[in-house]
Amino acid sequence: MLIIPAIDIKDGKCVRLTRGDFSKKKIYLDNPLDMAIIWRKQNAKMLHVVDLDAALTGEMVNFEKIREIVLNLDIPVQVGGGIRSVEAVKRYLDIGVGRVVIGSAAVTNPKLVEELLKIYRPSKIVVGIDAEHGVPKINGWTESSDLMDFDLGLRMKEMGIERVIYTDITRDGMMQGFGYDSTKRFAEKTGLKITASGGVTNSGDLKRLDELKSCGVDSVIIGKALYENNFPCQQLWYNYEEGICLDHNFSTAKTK
Repeated sequence: MLIIPAIDIKDGKCVRLTRGDFSKKKIYLDNPLDMAIIWRKQNAKMLHVVDLDAALTGEMVNFEKIREIVLNLDIPVQVGGGIRSVEAVKRYLDIGVGRVVIGSAAVTNPKLVEELLKIYRPSKIVVGIDAEHGVPKINGWTESSDLMDFDLGLRMKEMGIERVIYTDITRDGMMQGFGYDSTKRFAEKTGLKITASGGVTNSGDLKRLDELKSCGVDSVIIGKALYENNFPCQQLWYNYEEGICLDHNFSTAKTK
């Protein structure tokens, strides 16, 4: 199970939200690069970075902060948050981002996904599905889709998407355990490669996630639990080989 620390950026700072509520943010560091360096020193093999401002506005507000992280680290960085155009994807990949996450646009503009897959291989384009009781939420989790999560997943699969980051947002930032049943159901119904996200709190959650490997869940994004020191971080990563985890399609630290 590849463990991926999350860095959420709001107003240029490293923050964590509770259930995506922008009024319930906690600032951890003023400079997200400092946080990225900490996770790398803890032997992280990959980072998940989200521009929260862009998720709301569609504008790449924190692009320079993200560029700093990518240029200063020797591991892959995947980026999400408000990526709604081919130009935005190109801009990120051109600076060395390992893969981009398409969230709201997968619902509001699915043709964008089709267009991107004509230009880039599937390992570069990931779809993020953030669901509340099985219903995908979009635009910074402020609106609901008219699709069920697995329907959206299957549509993306038909287009050529191979991996989805699946978040049960009822659990996100709550420190009450991840959505085992919702993640398992989504994985079984879609047959996609899944990166789980939201609510992982302790090593017990990781053991339960390990049970879902046979369903295609091979990695997990962890946020608040790491920031709140719920894990002895070094021990989590000691057993992983230096380099890139199998099945994540990164042949070098930064691929274009």
